[in-house]
Amino acid sequence: MKLLKRVLILLLITIGVLVYLNYTKLNIISGYAAKNMASSVFVAERSAESITQYDNNVPLIKLAETEVDNANKLASSSVYGFMQRQSVYREGLGTVLINDDYDSSEFTLKPNRNRASDTIPYPYGQLNPKDTVFPEIDMAQLNKAVATAFSNADVQKTRTLLVLYKGHLVTEKYIDGFTKDTPVLGWSMAKSVLATCYGILEHQGKLGMDWPAPIAEWKQDERKDITLNHLLRMQSGLEWEEDYTKISDVTKMLFLDSDMTKAQKEKKAIAKPTEIWNYSSGTTNLLSGILRQQFRSHQEYLDFPYSALIDKIGMYSMVMEADIAGNYIGSAYAWANTRDWARFGQLYLDKGLWNGEQLFNTAWVDYITEPTPHSDGTYGAHFWLNVNGRYPDVPKDLFSCNGHEGQYVFVIPSKDLVIVRTGLAQDPLFDVNTFLSEVVKSVQ
Repeated sequence: MKLLKRVLILLLITIGVLVYLNYTKLNIISGYAAKNMASSVFVAERSAESITQYDNNVPLIKLAETEVDNANKLASSSVYGFMQRQSVYREGLGTVLINDDYDSSEFTLKPNRNRASDTIPYPYGQLNPKDTVFPEIDMAQLNKAVATAFSNADVQKTRTLLVLYKGHLVTEKYIDGFTKDTPVLGWSMAKSVLATCYGILEHQGKLGMDWPAPIAEWKQDERKDITLNHLLRMQSGLEWEEDYTKISDVTKMLFLDSDMTKAQKEKKAIAKPTEIWNYSSGTTNLLSGILRQQFRSHQEYLDFPYSALIDKIGMYSMVMEADIAGNYIGSAYAWANTRDWARFGQLYLDKGLWNGEQLFNTAWVDYITEPTPHSDGTYGAHFWLNVNGRYPDVPKDLFSCNGHEGQYVFVIPSKDLVIVRTGLAQDPLFDVNTFLSEVVKSVQ
């Protein structure tokens, strides 16, 4: 009996030490599980069972046990009963992980949406796409490319796929549980959406990319020379660790912070602007905060991405989620169905012209596709590039929005193509080069 007591005491001490040492990590694990579950159920309207079986069934996150409260529109997660986190749904703002700073009564504002009716076929309008046949498209080859993307399903994990050619839908495919109407989390594809708001404001003459970042705390130190351009190109020289496999700047920001615009703002400079390139989700959320400063009221800020861009091009399924402080989380949390993600790509293929209205300067596309120094030709301004032949069998003028777990909007101007692929695996598990080269081969 004494031996048993000693073993139990030792076991309790061991568990206590493990919990103490991994307390913050448990916080992030349960936070991820709760947030992903709540958004997938209440934004994407998918089943909790599906999220548990597929989306949250990944290393560490699968340790969390998650429950959904449909009546109160929230999800709760914990790891072996420790570190419970809750994520709650707010109309128009998506879901948010709550903490002691959260006060539901403060969230009275939500973005105003304008869902205008039209008589224009997809992708430029809301009617069904035209059944168009292009003699220069080898449909057998295109079907082969689609089959490639969905092959080896346990590894490539493709969920949805769509191809536009010259502004016409030529093919799309969805796995069971997903349709053309199912919103998909774009993860870092949201960065490109947030950046586009800057392109629109520039077109409206309200700001310039060479403007110093309007951060009061930077005025008296070496950070005073950081411009909007430096931030959009991830070359500010600010310290930042973007590592999702551990407790890092990005995981602490996404799963612990109430105001996600502060994390990067408070970092010290480790180099002068342009001296290094350092991919940073904190930078995008800082840009979201700077965007908010351009408007007289919180309501105007909430409305702007929708009135100037999202609803303007008919992306009515899109939801940009906000943090507790009411800032759009432009680094990671934008949801839209596959057809709407493709509309965004088509806007860029058309150099900002949408149904006769120029939303941003044509030169903006040149700007965001200009390679950023020290990125090895892979990054422009919140868009990814193929200038260095990252995908060797694909035209080098390709540029794209890329998101965690293999969310992609590819734009290939030389082939008049927009290609959207979403799933749960990214390059190299999902073979981007082979898939894209097969699609490109279909255009004669």
